[in-house]
Amino acid sequence: MTSQPKAPLTPRDRWRNRAIAVTGLVTVWVLLWGTFSWANVISGLVVAAVLLVVFPLPPVTFAGRIRPVPLLRFLARFMRDLVVASVQIAWLAVRSKHPHSAIIAVPLRVNTDLNLTLNAEALSLVPGSLILEADRNTGTLYVHVIGIRSLDEVERFRRDVLELEGRIVAAVGSAEELDLIRRSAPTGPSGSVELEGAPT
Repeated sequence: MTSQPKAPLTPRDRWRNRAIAVTGLVTVWVLLWGTFSWANVISGLVVAAVLLVVFPLPPVTFAGRIRPVPLLRFLARFMRDLVVASVQIAWLAVRSKHPHSAIIAVPLRVNTDLNLTLNAEALSLVPGSLILEADRNTGTLYVHVIGIRSLDEVERFRRDVLELEGRIVAAVGSAEELDLIRRSAPTGPSGSVELEGAPT
């Protein structure tokens, strides 16, 4: 089955995509600084403009739509995860000098550049997890996670990532992507894992 060629982007689509890109970049910039201020917002706008001009990205069509209620649910859960993960990492640092960790491959169900980017950014901003690689061909994220001691915890982390993907798609995904998420619930182990610091 051959895919239909994509229609060229209209000027309105280009402006909308640029606005979404700038909003996302400024949000990440402010989160990285950890303080909301006009100085951080303005400097984020400057950085976003420079990045979009100097390093132009290929056009990514935003086929979904923003849903306010699921978006608020995503933001509320994201803030909760930030607090919980920060406490867990702080406790882990006090309790163990050499915490266990793992590199976990998580194949996402919606294989688009936008979905891959949003999930990677959300995971990287939560303490204890860091994106090492994102495979665009398979839609797989390779995540370094601190505090993983068993394969059960590996699978729990994978389920958490897929739930995160579901919340993101519910907030900004298309109807087709939502349907794909509903039809492809995880049923068992998937991807690969490399445990670090575990006894052999």
